[in-house]
Amino acid sequence: MADRSPEEIRQSLVTTREELSSSLGELQVKVGEITDWRRHLIENRQAVLVGAAVAGFLVGGGVAAAVGLFGARRRRR
Repeated sequence: MADRSPEEIRQSLVTTREELSSSLGELQVKVGEITDWRRHLIENRQAVLVGAAVAGFLVGGGVAAAVGLFGARRRRR
């Protein structure tokens, strides 16, 4: 390492910068793909619809139970 010329060191730095620039570009593309939630929704449409149906069923059941519970308390008074 210590026996490299200044020109070899400069060239090594240039090569490293180019590799880092390329890696950064690839990383930006990958982050863009990972954070593309619309594409993920389209690709997993069935799972999303099932999850939404289950969530709606649970929320609806919870609301119905709460209304029934409060309605029963009012009737007892």
